[in-house]
Amino acid sequence: MQIPPVKPLSDAGNQGWRLTHLGRLLGQSLRRFDARVLWLMARDVEVPLALSNLAARNQVGAAHVHITRHLAVGGSRLTDLAASAGMSKQAMGDLVDQCEAWGLVRREADLHDHRARQVVFTAAGLLWLDAFKGAVAQAEEEFRQAVGADVATVVALGLEAYSGAWSAPG
Repeated sequence: MQIPPVKPLSDAGNQGWRLTHLGRLLGQSLRRFDARVLWLMARDVEVPLALSNLAARNQVGAAHVHITRHLAVGGSRLTDLAASAGMSKQAMGDLVDQCEAWGLVRREADLHDHRARQVVFTAAGLLWLDAFKGAVAQAEEEFRQAVGADVATVVALGLEAYSGAWSAPG
């Protein structure tokens, strides 16, 4: 497959597309969604107080949500967790260190490979995960209320199709 050459912009003054293209809108929407989820979690009475205080003071950010989104309930190896989140092993290791210090996760021996370690949720981490589930459900409902049920359904189906259909060019 041959990629056509990039053409110079015919209208150098019309740069509005840079602010409204799909990638930028998706990124802004994700940041807004994650911020709302964290705000809701910070106010959830089921979240251990220390963790809700961290969230309320913006100490827990979208990067930490990667662990919440991608860590299997039964545990995951660090390399698998990093791959699932689309992060480097080193960056994920730093997040796991922080979350371990906060009591969200712990490292333990992998039962299938004694040379490896698993990252698993602690009891407090499982409470955090439940709060995350509830906050995501509420943020999704707020999205549906804001744009309408039909649009929300089309957006969800479109994003699901697009994220599943993507593959590296080549």
